[in-house]
Order: sequence, then C-alpha cells, then structure tokens
Amino acid sequence: MGFFAKIRDGLKKTRDALFGKIDKLLKSFTKIDDDLFDELEELLVMGDVGMYTAEFICDTLRKKVKEQGITDPKEIRRLLEEVVTEMLSGGQELDISTKPSVILVIGVNGVGKTTTIGKLAAKFVREGKRVTLAAADTFRAAAIEQLEIWAERSGADIIRQNEGSDPAAVVFDAISSAKARGSDIIIADTAGRLHNKKNLMAELAKINRIIDRELPDAAKEVLLVLDATTGQNAVNQTKEFKTAAGITGIVLTKLDGTAKGGVVLAIKEELNVPVKFIGVGEQVDDLQPFDPEEFAKALFVDDSIPLEEIEKIESDEVNENEPSEEENDVGAENESSTADIWEKIDAEAELEKQTEQAQQTLLDTDEAKEEARKAEEEAKAAAEKAKEEKQKRAEERKSRAKNKYNWSSDVSADTKSEQEDDDWLKQWRYGDNND
Repeated sequence: MGFFAKIRDGLKKTRDALFGKIDKLLKSFTKIDDDLFDELEELLVMGDVGMYTAEFICDTLRKKVKEQGITDPKEIRRLLEEVVTEMLSGGQELDISTKPSVILVIGVNGVGKTTTIGKLAAKFVREGKRVTLAAADTFRAAAIEQLEIWAERSGADIIRQNEGSDPAAVVFDAISSAKARGSDIIIADTAGRLHNKKNLMAELAKINRIIDRELPDAAKEVLLVLDATTGQNAVNQTKEFKTAAGITGIVLTKLDGTAKGGVVLAIKEELNVPVKFIGVGEQVDDLQPFDPEEFAKALFVDDSIPLEEIEKIESDEVNENEPSEEENDVGAENESSTADIWEKIDAEAELEKQTEQAQQTLLDTDEAKEEARKAEEEAKAAAEKAKEEKQKRAEERKSRAKNKYNWSSDVSADTKSEQEDDDWLKQWRYGDNND
C-alpha cells in the first residue's frame, strides 16, 4: 500500500465522523449565508477542532468566499481543504542536520512513546543512517527490555544501564558512544511523566543540560508523543509540556483508531506547535512524516475512488524515492521473517499493557481524572457557547425583520410627523386606555 493510501485509510474514522457531516451540511444548503457558517462552526467544535480554531477557519472561509465571489455551497469543501493545508503547513520538517543529531522523546505513559522510538529508529536505519538509542526510561518496569527488542529489530545500537539508574547518566553514555561510533542520530527515551510532576520535569531539565553541554552545536528535537484518541486533552497536554519542556514538535499516534483527528488543527493553530509524525497503524512503516497537503487531501478524499486510482496518483513519488542498492543492503541485514516480527510485536504489546497497568497504580489517579473532567467540561462549554451564539444571532435577525415589517406596514411616513407616529403607535399597540 502506498503512502497516500495509508494516510487515507488511517483517517477514515475522522473523515466519516467530522468531514462526512460537513459534506451533508453543504449539500443541504442552496446558498452561502450566516446560517451555513454557524452550523459549520458548530460541527468543527464538536469534532475536537476547538472553539478558537473553528472560528478562525470560518472567518477565513468567509474572506475567501467574498474574494473569489463564490455562491455555490459545494465550493466550500474545496476552500476548506485549502484552509486546512495552509494552517498545517510550516515547521513539520525534522531537523537532523548535524552529526550526531539528538531526538529527545517525552510524553505520558500509554501513548506509545517507546514504540514510536522503535519505529523512528527503523525508519532512519532504512535510510542508511546509524542510530544510537538511549534507554533513559529507567523508571518503568521492562521499559529497557522493550527498547532492546526494538533496537534488535531495527538494527540500531542501544546504550542502557540497570533499572533505577540516573537517566541523565544514560544519555551521557549514549552521547559518548555515538561520538565514538560515528552515529548520525541519538534517540533518547525518557520516563513517562505528567507535566505537573516536579521531580520528573527536573530530571528532564537535567537531561537537556547534559545534551547542551556535550553537544552544544547539535541539532536537537524535543518530540512530545500524544494519543490522538484523547481529543482536546491532547491540546491541554501540549500547552503544559510546551511551557515546561520546550517541545519542538508533536508525534500524534493512534489516528487510525479515533474520530478525533481534528485535534491536529487545534494543536497547530492554537499553540503553534508543528506535527512532525503521525501514526496511522500498528506496522513499523505506519509511522509517517507529516505532510500537510497529503493530510488535508486524505481528510476530504472521496471514498468511492478506487485504490488503484490513488496508487496511480502517487506512483511518480514512489519511483523517485526508490531506495539505492546500498540502502537495500542495509535493510536486508535487518530483515527477519514476517511471522517473527508480528510475534515480537504481539509479545511487546502484551508486555506494555501489563507494565502500564502496574505503573498506573503509582500515578496520581485523582489528577488524571481531574484533567479528563476539565477537558470534557471545556468541550461541552465550547459547544454550548456556539449554540448560544447561533440562537442570539437568529433572534437578532428575527427582531430586525419584525421591526422592519411593523414600520413599513403600519406607519405612513408621508402623512405623519415623527411625534404623530409615536402617538399613533401607542394607540395601535395599547388601545385608547393609554389616555
């Protein structure tokens, strides 16, 4: 399956839940008016795009409609795709311009952080780069063993210490090893942390100081891994981690398992944090570099288009990106049978599930529940606000229409003075009892 086809299939739930409803909305209108934009804004808010971003999108659409003189509601679909592409563009390229470059991966437990590191390592090795993994998550049980499985599978080097070791020391050793071996990229795993856990955030700051001291001129990315299924809570996490950890990009996982893919728009527009990678499946190559144009196209693509047509669209790109003979040799060294790979993946998934359940008892569940509750309340409040605004505008339009009718129907301006009009209206409305 080609690149675009993977993105298309991975975004099917989001496309059906949000943009499918938008299609139905556009088909139900015969003209472009305020009611259309009000209902469109409400759909976007309910689709985890967020109030601020939904208003921005609708305002931008209004300007484009006016500038281009568009009157057909069906044209809004094309304009919406353009707006989404423009919003998501910029900053999505990963900076690995130095040798070595450093990628620090952070996030809360359960979002797929270690799996993301393994897939990144496999991607870079396939491209012919030498990768060193730093197993700096010394807190979670079996995290080191899990990363070792990914290192073996991808062909990356790994630097580890015993469980409970100082994470900053692991990163220091990884940097020293990468320098000696001539590694191109260092990817550091870190303990799953909440932004409000002071000791864990202090540990992350210490790791950053080690990197800045040992590799002052190296390109460094701090990637926050987010679970797309959490919707607007992912926006809240990004906001807090941006303040506490200085993140440079987002890896959004599990997009194929949720209808809340609209959160990508909120993260980029509200927080100006670019999405670098998206996960659209469980296979190793299902972690894809984020392409705003392809993402927007996949959100609005017609599902009735045969897969063969989609593959034809991207055939030129596939041919251009055909790996060289040297890259094929590198990849061949890291291949194992399909059965072995999936057996390891299944074992790893089960191990991760068990360790996360055990780890969950160590976390402050009250704080996690409070965050989820706040996120749910914010989403409901946003939807309610949008509904109230819609009702208010409808009442204002109704009031203006009624006043216009009363004055035009019952008052003859050419026969009565302004004072006479007032007296006449009083008599008409309240009867002779006014006297």
